[in-house]
Amino acid sequence: MRKYIVRLVFSVVLLLSPIVILACFLTLTPQTLKAPVQLQISPGTGLNKIALDLQDAGLVRSALAVKLLARWNQQSGQIQAGNYRFSDPATPGEILQRLIQGDVEKVSLTIPEGFTLQQIIARAAEQGFGQKERLLGLAYNADFIHSLKIEAVSLEGYLFPETYLFAPGIGEKELLKMMVAQFRSHADSKLKKEAEKLGLTPHQWLTLASIIEKETGIVAEMPLISSVFHNRLKRKIPLQTDPTVIYGIENFDGNITRKHLTTPTPYNTYLIRGLPPGPIASPGLAALEAAVRPAETKFLYFVARGDGGHRFSKTLSEHNDAVRKYLLQRRK
Repeated sequence: MRKYIVRLVFSVVLLLSPIVILACFLTLTPQTLKAPVQLQISPGTGLNKIALDLQDAGLVRSALAVKLLARWNQQSGQIQAGNYRFSDPATPGEILQRLIQGDVEKVSLTIPEGFTLQQIIARAAEQGFGQKERLLGLAYNADFIHSLKIEAVSLEGYLFPETYLFAPGIGEKELLKMMVAQFRSHADSKLKKEAEKLGLTPHQWLTLASIIEKETGIVAEMPLISSVFHNRLKRKIPLQTDPTVIYGIENFDGNITRKHLTTPTPYNTYLIRGLPPGPIASPGLAALEAAVRPAETKFLYFVARGDGGHRFSKTLSEHNDAVRKYLLQRRK
């Protein structure tokens, strides 16, 4: 009897060995690709179709192996839709893991500091991340803006400048929500409390930061620029900053004139005291910090030196001398 059992077991082992070897080969051996492969998985696609697509694309040797592996691990319904790119050798298990994790191909969108809402939307649309009209509509839609817990008439300033990575096909709403969420992650409670101590509401803080951002691209200068504006606000002196005037000019041609400076608009800080009604661009983190952490100075004026930096002055006579000096240098 014992001999019979031994022979039976040996026979079964001999019978199953090729199957086990084949299963191991199909599931544990990486498939080498001749060229990178793109695979698009649509929402709602079933495991059978996905497995066949993997086989047809040359990513796995056997669709059956993928299906058995997914069912064995109870992962049949966990595969995520999206556009996947495969370039390195991978086993069916490794490929399946990528599909479950949603390791889709990422695209990027870079928004520089100081971009206006119009510039941000134009860039997003140009690079294929939504329709310009729909993006603009959402950016000025009161219901959508309030759903983001923003008390403003538009998303100007609230779309944080950053390089964003996301899956292709992102919707307009999701894109704008992502940018607002990034802004909130930087405009944290600590900075908000510092703004409150200075008597600034969150919207006023963002507005001031946007002006600082447009006045200088030199991070080290931002606290000095901020100090000038804070000093003027305390003394109720008009900010007299060109970027706000330019923002209020429709179809600005790049040449600011005396007429522009004397034409009343809500953003003409030569004529109004205090801050304009809202941000004029999207400030970066350095400008947000500078707006609530101004340098301690008595400066009330600054003028561009022509090399990217500025000359700061305490009195109007000092400022006028600096203006004449740098205007003369530019003319030479």
